[in-house]
Amino acid sequence: MRPARTRVLRARRATAPPPGGPRRARALLAGAVAALVLLAGCGPGRPDGSGSPGGTGQDDLRYGAPPAPGPGVTLQPDVVIVGGGGRSIRSVSADGLTWRIDGRAGRAGELTPGKVMFLTGRAVGRVLDVGHDGRDLLVTVGPVDITEVIRDGTFDRKGIALDEPVIYPAGEPFWAEDEPAPPSRAGRAGPAVRVPLRAGGDQPPPQRGGGGVTTRSHGYSVYSSCCTDGVGVHFGYDDGGVRLAGTTTLTFRRPDATFHLAIGGGTVTRAELEISGGFGIKVEFEAGIQDGQNHRKAFPVGVDLSFPIGQVIGIPLSFTVSQTLAVRTAFGAKLGTIKGSGEFSLAGSLGFGYAGGRFGPRVSTNVQRRASLLNSLTGVPVGVMGLVIEHGVRFTVGISAFLFTAGVYFELTTAYGSTLGSALGAPYAQCRGVGLGVHAVFGIGYRILEPVVKVINKFLSLLTPVTGRPIPPISTEHGISTRSTVYRNSEVIPNSPICGRPPV
Repeated sequence: MRPARTRVLRARRATAPPPGGPRRARALLAGAVAALVLLAGCGPGRPDGSGSPGGTGQDDLRYGAPPAPGPGVTLQPDVVIVGGGGRSIRSVSADGLTWRIDGRAGRAGELTPGKVMFLTGRAVGRVLDVGHDGRDLLVTVGPVDITEVIRDGTFDRKGIALDEPVIYPAGEPFWAEDEPAPPSRAGRAGPAVRVPLRAGGDQPPPQRGGGGVTTRSHGYSVYSSCCTDGVGVHFGYDDGGVRLAGTTTLTFRRPDATFHLAIGGGTVTRAELEISGGFGIKVEFEAGIQDGQNHRKAFPVGVDLSFPIGQVIGIPLSFTVSQTLAVRTAFGAKLGTIKGSGEFSLAGSLGFGYAGGRFGPRVSTNVQRRASLLNSLTGVPVGVMGLVIEHGVRFTVGISAFLFTAGVYFELTTAYGSTLGSALGAPYAQCRGVGLGVHAVFGIGYRILEPVVKVINKFLSLLTPVTGRPIPPISTEHGISTRSTVYRNSEVIPNSPICGRPPV
């Protein structure tokens, strides 16, 4: 009994008020609270970067989680991990090039052209220019390959559920326009302050829980959606006497992903990416012309559909789905319409493996027609009506955001070509033709559409960097990759050389 009584007495002493009564207790409590507040100000997440990088949940959601490299990973020597994570970011321009960050953040002063800024999983890039605006730094970055960030490390994860993404809209980036406005300058007076500010403002905040978002690019209104029945875009265009509307989708059911990436000495030694879920492709469109001009447009859709993976040996990785759209019209008269739809099963899984310097595709192809695009073609073609729609979907496990996302990727591009002959009794009167081409690119690194890179490099050439040296142009792609044709076929009614076959 005595040991129990002793424990009770000790408990009473521990919970009893200190000498001096309640007033003394309140004074001690106030002192403890003040000490905690002081410690909080000196702890993780300070703008000066002392302690761990830190960041709130909202900061991590909007700008990405901070890096905290573990013992199993080595970064390249020119990588600068800036302290504070998302708390050090004030904003990012819609084009993704300029990051406004707290100049007092840890190691921010080390950011100079040529270095690699690593602030969060989305704020990663090669520094092209650094300007000052008060206490903030405006850091202009370009794309960077994942091997230019990671020197050594092995990363893998299985069963990544692709159900409810975080949707990141770019806003109104200059690369979404045919003729971007020249960059403007702002900042405090002085030769060291020449700050490039981008047209289009800052990127809007992300939204959670899936669904979709509408953006504009090259005159097109594009609604991106994911992931109930697949990932796709609904697009509309109405300008210059040409009207287009349609939806193209890569369909799937409850997909999940597995990846592996091994880097040694800055070289990829092994990589794998596989996405399962049963894939199909689907398109529907309606187009018309009335005294208009044909056009060719190809652009990235300004939306990232991201599934954060979290820290993998201290590197914040995400599984990101991005899309591109290309439309080519070939209307042979100033008046006419064309309409069609089709659906096909495609594959049980998509992916590839890389080892020993060689790629190997892992695509379980099962192409079957569910709804005939050829039989659906209708319209009132005064002349030959030709239309090609290309929908690209890229799956990437890696770092950075929008155009600059780098890592292990698999890109699937589906091209739908349709031709409807003239209804005026010419030899083409009864011609109907469709083409379907499915092409894959898989690799490790990054790829950017060539027309977009030209626009970005033209834009960068207009800037006057603080260093006085011209900003080097960025590359269309970096890393290793290979291409493969998954499926290609065309059908024409009647099967006559005079009808031709749509290009895909």
